[in-house]
Amino acid sequence: MPEGVWPLLAPWSNFYIMTGSSAAALTGLMFVVITLVTGLERGGTQDGVATFSTPNVVHFSAALLASAILIAPWPSVLGPAIAAGLTGLGGVAYGLRVIHRTKRFAVLGEYTADLEDWAWYAIIPFVAYGTLFVGAIALPAFAPKALFVIAAAVVLLIFSGIHNAWDTITYITLKRDDKPPDAK
Repeated sequence: MPEGVWPLLAPWSNFYIMTGSSAAALTGLMFVVITLVTGLERGGTQDGVATFSTPNVVHFSAALLASAILIAPWPSVLGPAIAAGLTGLGGVAYGLRVIHRTKRFAVLGEYTADLEDWAWYAIIPFVAYGTLFVGAIALPAFAPKALFVIAAAVVLLIFSGIHNAWDTITYITLKRDDKPPDAK
Protein backbone atom coordinates (compact mmCIF):
# COMPACT_ATOMS: atom_id res chain seq x y z
CA MET A 1 0.00 0.00 0.00
CA PRO A 2 1.50 3.39 -0.91
CA GLU A 3 2.61 5.53 1.98
CA GLY A 4 -0.27 8.01 1.45
CA VAL A 5 -3.06 5.42 1.92
CA TRP A 6 -1.52 3.12 4.53
CA PRO A 7 -1.54 5.59 7.46
CA LEU A 8 -5.14 6.39 6.66
CA LEU A 9 -6.57 2.84 6.59
CA ALA A 10 -4.14 0.92 8.82
CA PRO A 11 -5.69 2.06 12.14
CA TRP A 12 -9.01 0.64 10.93
CA SER A 13 -7.73 -2.83 10.05
CA ASN A 14 -8.64 -4.47 13.39
CA PHE A 15 -12.10 -2.91 13.27
CA TYR A 16 -12.78 -4.21 9.77
CA ILE A 17 -11.31 -7.63 10.52
CA MET A 18 -13.72 -7.85 13.47
CA THR A 19 -16.78 -6.57 11.59
CA GLY A 20 -16.00 -8.61 8.49
CA SER A 21 -15.53 -11.80 10.50
CA SER A 22 -18.72 -11.15 12.45
CA ALA A 23 -20.71 -10.47 9.29
CA ALA A 24 -19.37 -13.63 7.66
CA ALA A 25 -20.20 -15.77 10.70
CA LEU A 26 -23.69 -14.29 10.98
CA THR A 27 -24.30 -14.91 7.28
CA GLY A 28 -23.37 -18.56 7.77
CA LEU A 29 -25.62 -18.76 10.80
CA MET A 30 -28.55 -17.47 8.73
CA PHE A 31 -28.03 -20.38 6.33
CA VAL A 32 -28.12 -22.81 9.26
CA VAL A 33 -31.32 -21.28 10.61
CA ILE A 34 -33.06 -21.32 7.24
CA THR A 35 -32.06 -24.97 6.86
CA LEU A 36 -33.54 -25.79 10.27
CA VAL A 37 -36.89 -24.15 9.50
CA THR A 38 -37.16 -25.63 6.01
CA GLY A 39 -40.24 -27.74 5.60
CA LEU A 40 -42.43 -25.77 7.97
CA GLU A 41 -45.78 -25.40 6.30
CA ARG A 42 -46.87 -21.79 6.10
CA GLY A 43 -48.76 -19.81 3.54
CA GLY A 44 -46.67 -17.16 1.80
CA THR A 45 -43.38 -18.56 3.09
CA GLN A 46 -41.53 -17.59 -0.08
CA ASP A 47 -42.71 -13.97 0.15
CA GLY A 48 -41.97 -13.96 3.87
CA VAL A 49 -38.41 -15.20 3.37
CA ALA A 50 -37.81 -12.67 0.58
CA THR A 51 -39.21 -9.88 2.73
CA PHE A 52 -37.87 -10.66 6.17
CA SER A 53 -34.96 -13.16 6.01
CA THR A 54 -33.10 -12.59 2.76
CA PRO A 55 -32.41 -8.92 3.58
CA ASN A 56 -30.52 -10.03 6.70
CA VAL A 57 -28.12 -12.07 4.57
CA VAL A 58 -27.76 -9.10 2.21
CA HIS A 59 -27.01 -6.73 5.12
CA PHE A 60 -24.44 -9.09 6.62
CA SER A 61 -22.89 -9.59 3.17
CA ALA A 62 -22.74 -5.83 2.57
CA ALA A 63 -21.01 -5.35 5.94
CA LEU A 64 -18.55 -8.11 4.99
CA LEU A 65 -17.95 -6.52 1.58
CA ALA A 66 -17.41 -3.04 3.03
CA SER A 67 -15.01 -4.49 5.59
CA ALA A 68 -13.07 -6.33 2.88
CA ILE A 69 -12.94 -3.19 0.75
CA LEU A 70 -11.45 -1.15 3.56
CA ILE A 71 -8.70 -3.61 4.48
CA ALA A 72 -7.60 -4.34 0.92
CA PRO A 73 -4.21 -2.92 -0.16
CA TRP A 74 -5.44 -0.09 -2.38
CA PRO A 75 -2.94 2.04 -4.33
CA SER A 76 -5.02 5.17 -3.64
CA VAL A 77 -8.03 6.25 -1.62
CA LEU A 78 -10.12 6.54 -4.79
CA GLY A 79 -10.43 2.75 -5.17
CA PRO A 80 -12.07 2.07 -1.80
CA ALA A 81 -14.20 5.20 -2.20
CA ILE A 82 -15.61 3.93 -5.50
CA ALA A 83 -16.07 0.34 -4.28
CA ALA A 84 -17.72 1.37 -1.00
CA GLY A 85 -19.84 3.93 -2.86
CA LEU A 86 -21.11 1.29 -5.27
CA THR A 87 -21.86 -1.00 -2.32
CA GLY A 88 -23.85 1.77 -0.63
CA LEU A 89 -25.67 2.67 -3.84
CA GLY A 90 -26.54 -0.98 -4.45
CA GLY A 91 -27.80 -1.20 -0.88
CA VAL A 92 -30.01 1.86 -1.36
CA ALA A 93 -31.52 0.24 -4.46
CA TYR A 94 -32.00 -3.02 -2.57
CA GLY A 95 -33.56 -1.09 0.32
CA LEU A 96 -36.17 0.31 -2.06
CA ARG A 97 -36.91 -3.25 -3.18
CA VAL A 98 -37.35 -4.37 0.44
CA ILE A 99 -39.77 -1.49 1.04
CA HIS A 100 -41.74 -2.56 -2.04
CA ARG A 101 -41.79 -6.21 -0.91
CA THR A 102 -42.91 -5.24 2.58
CA LYS A 103 -45.81 -3.22 1.17
CA ARG A 104 -46.69 -6.09 -1.20
CA PHE A 105 -46.56 -8.61 1.63
CA ALA A 106 -49.11 -6.51 3.55
CA VAL A 107 -51.35 -6.30 0.45
CA LEU A 108 -51.29 -10.10 0.18
CA GLY A 109 -52.75 -10.16 3.68
CA GLU A 110 -49.91 -12.27 5.07
CA TYR A 111 -48.68 -9.79 7.63
CA THR A 112 -48.90 -6.06 8.17
CA ALA A 113 -45.63 -4.56 9.35
CA ASP A 114 -45.89 -2.32 12.39
CA LEU A 115 -43.75 0.77 13.03
CA GLU A 116 -40.97 -1.28 14.65
CA ASP A 117 -40.82 -3.63 11.66
CA TRP A 118 -40.73 -0.72 9.22
CA ALA A 119 -37.93 0.87 11.25
CA TRP A 120 -35.73 -2.23 11.56
CA TYR A 121 -36.43 -3.98 8.27
CA ALA A 122 -36.66 -0.97 5.95
CA ILE A 123 -35.69 2.43 7.37
CA ILE A 124 -32.56 1.61 9.41
CA PRO A 125 -30.91 -0.50 6.67
CA PHE A 126 -31.85 2.12 4.06
CA VAL A 127 -30.23 4.81 6.22
CA ALA A 128 -27.16 2.59 6.74
CA TYR A 129 -26.70 2.09 3.00
CA GLY A 130 -27.22 5.80 2.37
CA THR A 131 -24.66 6.56 5.08
CA LEU A 132 -22.20 4.14 3.47
CA PHE A 133 -22.72 5.88 0.13
CA VAL A 134 -22.26 9.37 1.59
CA GLY A 135 -19.18 8.28 3.57
CA ALA A 136 -17.66 6.80 0.43
CA ILE A 137 -18.27 10.00 -1.54
CA ALA A 138 -16.64 12.02 1.26
CA LEU A 139 -13.69 9.62 1.63
CA PRO A 140 -11.28 11.25 -0.85
CA ALA A 141 -11.78 14.77 0.53
CA PHE A 142 -12.55 14.18 4.22
CA ALA A 143 -10.97 10.80 4.92
CA PRO A 144 -10.64 10.81 8.73
CA LYS A 145 -14.29 11.79 9.31
CA ALA A 146 -15.60 9.75 6.37
CA LEU A 147 -14.00 6.59 7.79
CA PHE A 148 -16.07 7.02 10.95
CA VAL A 149 -19.21 7.51 8.84
CA ILE A 150 -18.47 4.32 6.88
CA ALA A 151 -17.73 2.43 10.11
CA ALA A 152 -21.06 3.58 11.56
CA ALA A 153 -22.86 2.29 8.47
CA VAL A 154 -21.16 -1.11 8.74
CA VAL A 155 -22.04 -1.45 12.43
CA LEU A 156 -25.63 -0.34 11.75
CA LEU A 157 -25.98 -3.01 9.05
CA ILE A 158 -24.70 -5.70 11.42
CA PHE A 159 -26.93 -4.60 14.32
CA SER A 160 -29.92 -4.35 12.00
CA GLY A 161 -29.26 -7.85 10.70
CA ILE A 162 -28.85 -9.22 14.24
CA HIS A 163 -32.11 -7.62 15.40
CA ASN A 164 -34.01 -8.78 12.32
CA ALA A 165 -32.62 -12.32 12.45
CA TRP A 166 -33.62 -12.61 16.11
CA ASP A 167 -37.05 -11.13 15.38
CA THR A 168 -37.63 -13.50 12.46
CA ILE A 169 -36.52 -16.61 14.35
CA THR A 170 -38.60 -15.65 17.39
CA TYR A 171 -41.63 -15.16 15.15
CA ILE A 172 -41.12 -18.52 13.42
CA THR A 173 -40.62 -20.33 16.73
CA LEU A 174 -43.68 -18.78 18.36
CA LYS A 175 -45.78 -19.38 15.25
CA ARG A 176 -44.73 -23.04 15.22
CA ASP A 177 -45.52 -23.40 18.93
CA ASP A 178 -49.02 -21.94 18.36
CA LYS A 179 -50.00 -24.91 16.18
CA PRO A 180 -51.87 -27.80 17.77
CA PRO A 181 -49.70 -30.90 18.43
CA ASP A 182 -51.19 -32.84 15.51
CA ALA A 183 -50.40 -29.96 13.07
CA LYS A 184 -46.68 -29.93 13.91
